[in-house]
Amino acid sequence: MEIVKAISIGMIVIGCFFFTTGTIGLLRFPDFYSRMHATGKGDTLAVLISLTGLSIYHFAHHGAILDSLKILLIAVFMFLANPTATHAIARAAFRCGVKPWTREGTK
Repeated sequence: MEIVKAISIGMIVIGCFFFTTGTIGLLRFPDFYSRMHATGKGDTLAVLISLTGLSIYHFAHHGAILDSLKILLIAVFMFLANPTATHAIARAAFRCGVKPWTREGTK
């Protein structure tokens, strides 16, 4: 039981780490597209890992397989929806004329 608890808490902590790195990428990267990339990748992975850890923890301590399955289905939905939404937003920005950052603009 303690091993399962340690694994699930470890997954939740790793998910929080990826949320943090995505936020740092959002704040530090130079243009819209690289910021979208950082938040899209970081948040997708963070949600997947965090919700999987939460599902394992909930199943191990409460034995509710249906609730754990619901949490995993939310994780799968987010894993499919986040990259799609990120791509749609980036494509809309490109169509509206948002230019990517280049090194020539910094000199």
